[in-house]
Amino acid sequence: MRPPRPSRPPLARRPSRPLLARRPSRTSLRRKIVALVAATAFLIVAAVGLLVHLWTAQDIRSRGDARAFNSLYAAMDVYRRTGTLTDGAELDPADLPATLRTPADDRRHTAYDGHVDGNVGPTVWAAQRTGGPGSPVLAVQINLNPDHANLARLDMAMVVASLAALVAAAPLAVYGSGLVARRLRRVAETAARISAGDLDARTGATKGRDEVADIAATVDRMADALSERLRAERRFTADVAHELRTPVGGLLAATDLLPPGETEDLLRARVRDLRGLVEDLLEISRLDAGAEQPVRARVPLAAVVADAVARTGLETEFTETAETAEASTAATATGQVVETDPRRLERIVGNLVVNAHRHGAAPVQVTVHGRTVVVRDHGPGFPPEVLRHGPRRFHTGARERGSGHGLGLTIALGQARVLGAALRLANAPDGGAVATLRLPA
Repeated sequence: MRPPRPSRPPLARRPSRPLLARRPSRTSLRRKIVALVAATAFLIVAAVGLLVHLWTAQDIRSRGDARAFNSLYAAMDVYRRTGTLTDGAELDPADLPATLRTPADDRRHTAYDGHVDGNVGPTVWAAQRTGGPGSPVLAVQINLNPDHANLARLDMAMVVASLAALVAAAPLAVYGSGLVARRLRRVAETAARISAGDLDARTGATKGRDEVADIAATVDRMADALSERLRAERRFTADVAHELRTPVGGLLAATDLLPPGETEDLLRARVRDLRGLVEDLLEISRLDAGAEQPVRARVPLAAVVADAVARTGLETEFTETAETAEASTAATATGQVVETDPRRLERIVGNLVVNAHRHGAAPVQVTVHGRTVVVRDHGPGFPPEVLRHGPRRFHTGARERGSGHGLGLTIALGQARVLGAALRLANAPDGGAVATLRLPA
């Protein structure tokens, strides 16, 4: 589309900043790495601690069995020779486990008793008949409480050592993950600068020869290829526009020689459209090259916007909100005063209004609120791909959005970058496209 074209201010490089989307917040990679290291260390410590505990408990049980066997052997030898009980041996003790009370043969048997009574228990019993069937059972009880107390102290020592190891490992994990996170952050910042339009952004050489260095080198190579392609496209657009400017001017002058009539009016309108397209292409080429510089002045925002809407010659509802009106009364009689380039502001508002009429549906409404200008129509709204990726030149996004060259929104976004303003494209919940221009303070 081609709204009224402002005069060209001096050239300068545009600032690089994204206008359509903001990067969502994410959990820090450093935190993820530290959490992963801590979880892995905890699992290793828990597994090792469990294995050590089980192995030690089994060793205590095995040594208890061996001590019970040896004590029973010595006590049985003394009992058979002298008839006396030694080493704490007892005949048919009352608390002897049932499995040892009536052994099937005269061999030595052991049993584990997990009962704890004060400082006694768990215990290991060893028992053997003193003679033939029906003879008393000689039993020896070995108290494992001291060994289990040592096991509890071992468990506590392992817990303390594990916590100390985790505390010592955490700073190392934070430091190591920080190195990786900083390198990845450099790559991400470079990619963000490239996506914002800084084609000269590069990550450069990175420390190490790992995957992060490969990613950085790949991003730089991709940026080189993308930069070369975009520059070639921009050179082609600028060259075409410059080459067409002279013959189009000649065509427009030649139309003045035609006799008045319907043919002359039709041809003049087509040549004017062609000249507008060439001028739009030249403007886009300058915006792409960063060769635009705003000429700032303090102007009443509402008055400039109203004048831009009137210049389009299209039926548009203009509203200045009550809050803005009250603030403007205190500041100036003509409205909220802003410091901006009025010609570029008129260009942006004019493009948005013409775009709303051409691709949307009436009523088209323009609202000024503080430093914000909102242009809304009641048509089908912006296509999803325009909302996701932004407008593309020579692409209107959807057939129901109407016809056009797709340059109006592209120029509006470029001029908004020059002004340092934010231009957001969205769809209203009840239908229609909404373009919001927010001027910087």
